[in-house]
Amino acid sequence: MDKLKLSTAQSIIIGSIIIGGVIFATSGNSNGTEVDKVSTIKNDSIISETEVKDDSTSQIDPFIEDDTNPVTNIVKYKVQSVVDGDTVKLLVDGASESVRLIGIDTPETVHPSKPVECFGLEASKKAKEVLAGQTVGLEKEPTQGERDKYNRLLGYIILEDGTNFNKLMIEEGYAYEYTYSVPYKYQTEFKQAQADAEANKRGLWADGVCEEEPVVVDLQKARLSPAEVPTSAPSGYVCSSNTYNCSDFSTHNQAQTVYEACGGVNNDVHRLDRDGDGSACETLP
Repeated sequence: MDKLKLSTAQSIIIGSIIIGGVIFATSGNSNGTEVDKVSTIKNDSIISETEVKDDSTSQIDPFIEDDTNPVTNIVKYKVQSVVDGDTVKLLVDGASESVRLIGIDTPETVHPSKPVECFGLEASKKAKEVLAGQTVGLEKEPTQGERDKYNRLLGYIILEDGTNFNKLMIEEGYAYEYTYSVPYKYQTEFKQAQADAEANKRGLWADGVCEEEPVVVDLQKARLSPAEVPTSAPSGYVCSSNTYNCSDFSTHNQAQTVYEACGGVNNDVHRLDRDGDGSACETLP
C-alpha cells in the first residue's frame, strides 16, 4: 500500500513536471511565434517604407535643385506669347519679358526691315505648338550675359519633361545653331544636333525646301550691288554657305573683313550681322 501511494505520488509529481514543461514549451513557442510575427511585420514595414521612399524620388522635377538633381538657375515662368522661333515672351513677376533663346537662330518672320524668310513660318508655328500656354523653365548662362542689346533676357527654355527647347528646334530642323560671340554651355551639343538634322534632311534641310530663298538687300546700306555679290572671296573665305560664327574670329575687324568680302548686307550668309546694321560681330573687341 505504501509503495502504491509512493508510486502514485511520484506519478503525480512527474505528471505535473511534464505538464508544466509542456505548458512552458507551448508558451515559449507562442511567444516566439509572436516575436517572429512582430519582427516580420516590422521588417515588412521597413521594406515598404523603403520602397515608398524609392518611388518618391524616381521622378525628378527638372526645375528643383536637390542632391540628386544639381540643377542651377532654372526658374519656372508662364509663356505669355511666342514671337517667332527663337524669341518668346514670359510673365516674370507679373510683367512681360522678351527672351531671346541662346544658341539658335530661326529664319525671320517679324523683322521690321526683312521679308519673311524660308521656313520662318514653320519655325514659328512649331514654337507655338510646343510653348503656347505652357509653364517652362528659364535657364540663364553667365557667359552670355543676362540681356542682349535689345534688352531681351537671354536663356534656354526647359520644358516640363526636362527637354531643352533650344536644342529641340535645331535637331528637328527648325533652327540653325548660332554662336553670337563667345562659346556657350551647350554649343557642342547644338552643333551636333544641326549636323544630325542636315544629315537626315529634317525641316529646312530637306531637299528643295529653301532652294529659291531670295537674297535680302538693303539698298541704303549696301556696299555692293546684287550683281557683285561673290560666292567666294579672293582671300579664300567661303561665301556660299553658312560656315563661320562670331566665335571663329578674335576681333571685330576680322569678322567685318569676312562679312564685307562675302557681300555684306547683300549676302550675310554667315549671319554675322544679326541686326542688319552693317556691322559684324559687334561684341568682339
